[in-house]
Amino acid sequence: MRDIATAVQLLLPHRLLSRVVYYATRWRFKPWKALLIGTLKNAYGIRLDDAVIQDTAEFEHFNAFFTRELKASARPIANEAIVSPADGKVSQSGPVREGRIIQAKGMDFSVEELLGDATEAALFEDGQFATIYLSPRDYHRVHMPLAGALRRSTHIPGRLFSVAPKIVESIPRLYARNERLCLLFDTEHGPMALVFVGAIFVSSIQTVFEGEVTPPYASRIRHRDFDRERAPRFAKAEEVGRFNMGSTVIVLTPKGAPALRADLAPEMPIRMGEALSG
Repeated sequence: MRDIATAVQLLLPHRLLSRVVYYATRWRFKPWKALLIGTLKNAYGIRLDDAVIQDTAEFEHFNAFFTRELKASARPIANEAIVSPADGKVSQSGPVREGRIIQAKGMDFSVEELLGDATEAALFEDGQFATIYLSPRDYHRVHMPLAGALRRSTHIPGRLFSVAPKIVESIPRLYARNERLCLLFDTEHGPMALVFVGAIFVSSIQTVFEGEVTPPYASRIRHRDFDRERAPRFAKAEEVGRFNMGSTVIVLTPKGAPALRADLAPEMPIRMGEALSG
């Protein structure tokens, strides 16, 4: 079954399907909106107790519900130096060894492939990483693991494979093959990268400083550098962007940064603001 699922992923028209989902999740037709929201709520047991808007009828469309804002008190922020940027489950975490990070058991890929730049990749040699998978039930806004100023934004073209765990375990170098947005920050602990990995049906990645980044989907690598004096600056746990459907975010920190928690393990649930280091 896994081989069949992988074969299907390789053959699917990823961008076409994602474009269809983009428009379907923004259709304001009330019966359609109610159907999508009700189906997701029931399928995943989603509660709105911690959301700013708690009446589903008040959301203008399904995507507004999916990317709903939470109450300020909903996610306490840990005192540890580095916190989780998102709700989800830990996919993998650990050291960067010889420029490579783990995707799944027996599978890895290079930081250079992920970031699309050898110079940036060298910043994280002997550093550490944490990969967090956001399922449809999760809160879909992404926040800062620690305070920092944005140095560079890089939009990299690629496929849109599913990032569901079974697919991640089947397709080599998946995160380095999917379309992604790589944000490089300067922090008190050195450089930090925050990578938004696109996925099938994840029709849009959005940032607070640039708005909607995808679509349009990239046809070439696009860099945007920020002047140090005018660069967007973010406090720890401040919102940076969001996935307009579920996906994966990867955090990279350099050698000498606070060590990640030793108990981080695959499939471990985590919430935005919980400690990643310590």
